Amino acid sequence: MERRSFIKTSLSAGLAAGCAATSNALPAFWVPQRFTIRVLGTHVTLQEELRRKAMEDLGINVEFEPGGSAAVLHKASTQPQSFDLYEQWSNSIRVLWRAGAIQPIDKRRIEKWSEVNNLTKTGKLTPEARIGAGDAPYRLLYVQPNSALAENPTDFISFLPYVHNVDSIGYNAAKIPPGTAYDSESWGWLLDEQFRGNVAIVNAPTIGLFDLALAASGRQLMRFNDIGNMTRAEIDELFRILNRYKTQGHFRGVWSSVPQSVDFMQRDGVLVESMFSPGVAALRGRGIPCIYAAPREGYRAWHGVMCLSSATQGAVADAAYAYMNWWLSGWPGAFIARQGYYISTPHLSKPYLTEDEWNYWYAGQPTKAVLNNTFGEAAVQPGETRRGGSYQKRFSNVAVWNTVMAQYEYSLIKWKEFLVS
Repeated sequence: MERRSFIKTSLSAGLAAGCAATSNALPAFWVPQRFTIRVLGTHVTLQEELRRKAMEDLGINVEFEPGGSAAVLHKASTQPQSFDLYEQWSNSIRVLWRAGAIQPIDKRRIEKWSEVNNLTKTGKLTPEARIGAGDAPYRLLYVQPNSALAENPTDFISFLPYVHNVDSIGYNAAKIPPGTAYDSESWGWLLDEQFRGNVAIVNAPTIGLFDLALAASGRQLMRFNDIGNMTRAEIDELFRILNRYKTQGHFRGVWSSVPQSVDFMQRDGVLVESMFSPGVAALRGRGIPCIYAAPREGYRAWHGVMCLSSATQGAVADAAYAYMNWWLSGWPGAFIARQGYYISTPHLSKPYLTEDEWNYWYAGQPTKAVLNNTFGEAAVQPGETRRGGSYQKRFSNVAVWNTVMAQYEYSLIKWKEFLVS
């Protein structure tokens, strides 16, 4: 069915059923047989221990297909029949929705929906927090009767809120003196001439573009009227700056996956780079004192999205709903906390974390014990405090969200030209 017809049919059926649908819905973890669900996404969440635990708890087969950000988004948007669930970030929603690759999720079948915190529902964890520029997830969450995505609550959502974090740069503190959080640490370090030849960036135009825009702004090389929705002229000016840096040999490399970012700093001499939290945790577990900066400009934030393929129906869809509910049930959120990620139902994960783990990862307090990452490696030493502070403080300092801008297609062209120049 065409997207508009499908969505209108789904919404009409849901509205007609009303609240009665909740009482008739199957239990969240009920799966009639041992079905297989295929999960397409990145190495960030598609980890083997999570797959094994989900199969053990749910009695279903789970197949993971991890890949680089750009590659999995392209596959998902062009081949919805190749996956049942898609896990990536909120900047992928507009692309997938426009392509008709995903279907609305009935939030009445999400058992813990009432316990999902306000970050996704309103954009803020605290009243004084700044929401940040760009595609704050709550603006894309609810499917409207006309098939648009907006913040007005309905019974249908475009994605399941689950993991999220704020991203910044990682730097090798054995070679670079540690900076001060929210003061001397800056995105501008990505374009600082003293690090020329030792800088790496992420190959994702809806992510790396904002890292470099924040860097250019931090170095006062240019200003943006709205960094979350750049004009064509601003994009042109940004890439003029970046191309000049590239011809001077400033960038050592461009990475497409977390393991690759780890290799850059561990083996290839990179001192400063765009990083995701699991990469920082992995480096620290291997004895490299990588610091995840708290930039004075604010963070680039992202929100994980779990999306249901438009091609997934019937009992396999039931199994997919069971898997989505499992993610909010407690244990998975505790697991990903150990790589520095938050979950939309943190209070349900707290019992699965030690007091020191909760204090370090969520409360912004120093740990009294060694903390391991998801690989069982020591990543945090006694006395350390998480860079940037507590969950609430870090998400009160968002500069911009991962975003698909109005000039998205044009930025793709400029990004590709930048990579091959």
